[in-house]
Amino acid sequence: MLRDEWGRLLALLVARYRRLDVAEDGLADAFEAAARTWPADGEPDNPAAWLLTAARRRISDQLRSEAVLVRRMPHLVVDAELAAGSQRVMADPGDELSDERLRLVLLCAHPRLTSEAAAALTLRLVLGVSTADIARLFLLPTSTMAARLTRARRKLAGADFTIPTPAELPSRVAVSAEVAYLAFAAGYAPGSGADVLRTDTAGEAIRLVRVIRSLVRGADAELDALLALMLLQHSRRDARVRDGKLVVLPDQDRALWRYDEIGEALELLKPLAAAPPASFLLQAMIAAEHAIAPSPDQTAWNRIVARYDELLTLVDSPVVRLNRAVALAELAGPDAGLAALEGIAIPGHRLPAARAELLVRVGRIDDARRSFDTALALCMNEAERAHLIARRLRLESRAD
Repeated sequence: MLRDEWGRLLALLVARYRRLDVAEDGLADAFEAAARTWPADGEPDNPAAWLLTAARRRISDQLRSEAVLVRRMPHLVVDAELAAGSQRVMADPGDELSDERLRLVLLCAHPRLTSEAAAALTLRLVLGVSTADIARLFLLPTSTMAARLTRARRKLAGADFTIPTPAELPSRVAVSAEVAYLAFAAGYAPGSGADVLRTDTAGEAIRLVRVIRSLVRGADAELDALLALMLLQHSRRDARVRDGKLVVLPDQDRALWRYDEIGEALELLKPLAAAPPASFLLQAMIAAEHAIAPSPDQTAWNRIVARYDELLTLVDSPVVRLNRAVALAELAGPDAGLAALEGIAIPGHRLPAARAELLVRVGRIDDARRSFDTALALCMNEAERAHLIARRLRLESRAD
C-alpha cells in the first residue's frame, strides 16, 4: 500500500530540506497528483520513486519562490544551496541512526510537544494513520484532533531534523516508546471504514521498537516489556480474522498462533519477573497468561484480574476498568462483570458491546438487545459492525 511509503518518503524529504511544513505539503501534492494521473496513465514501475521525485519538484518550486520573493536570490544559487544541503545531510558522519523513519519519530518526540501531541503527530506523519482513527484512539472528536495536529506541526516549525544529544536521547526514546505502542494499537483497533485489522501497521510499530532498543545501551526493562507485549498480541494475527470476519479470542484457532514470537516474548519477560510493576510489564504479563493457556477454559483468570488490579494503581483509566470487568466476568460470573462496568464512561461502542454480551449471559435479553443497538449506532468500523450484527442476530435466535 502506498500509505506505507508515506512515513519513509516524508522522513527522506525532511532530512533533505530540514522543513517539516514544506516536506509534508510537497508529499501531499505528489500523492494528489498520483491519484489524479495514475488511473489514466497507469501506475509507474516504481511508485515510491515517482512520488519522491514529484514531491522534490514541488518542494524545490516552493523554496525557489520563497527565495525569489524574500531573498531575491537567483534561481541557480537556490538550486546550488539545496544540492549542497542534500549532500551534507546524506554524508553526515555523525549520523548513527540509519532508519529515516526513526529520525522522524525522534523529531516528533521534540520537547516542544506534549507526549500526547508527539504520539498523535507520529502516527499521522510516520505511519500515515488517518486523523479520524487517531482521534478514535485518543477518545476525541476528529475536529479536535485535527486542530491538535495543526498546532503540533506549528510548534515544530524550524526544529532541526538531527539526532538528539546523549542527554536528550533518553527522554526522546521514552516518548518514542509510547508512540510505538499507540501505533501498534492503531493496527489492532479497527478504525473507520472496511479494514478489519492493519497488521502491517502493527508490524511496523514492532520494527520501530526493535530499532529504538538498538539505540539504548544495556538492558531497558520498559522497552523489553513493550516488545514482549507487542509480540504476544501480534502472534495471534493469523487467527484474528476468518473469511474477512473478526474472530474473538475464545474462538480463535490456537494452532494458527505464532509460537516463535510467543517464545521470544516469554524470554524477554523472564528477567522482568521481579521487576517493579510498570504499565507495559503488567499488560505483557496479562497477554502472556492468554498465550500460555492451552484452551480458553484453562486461562488463569485469577492471575489476570490480579494483574489488572495492579495496573489500576498505575493507570486508572476507563479502558483498563473495562478490560478488568470483562476478565472479572470470566472469573466470578457475568453479574460480577456487570457490576464492575457500572460507573465506567468511555466513548464508542466497546462499553455497550461488552455490557450486551454479559447481559446475554445472565438472560436479560431485552436489555442486551438495547445495548447491542447502542453499540451498533456508535460503531464506525464495518468489520466490527458485522461482528456486532452477527451477535445481535444470534441473540434474536436465542430469544425465539
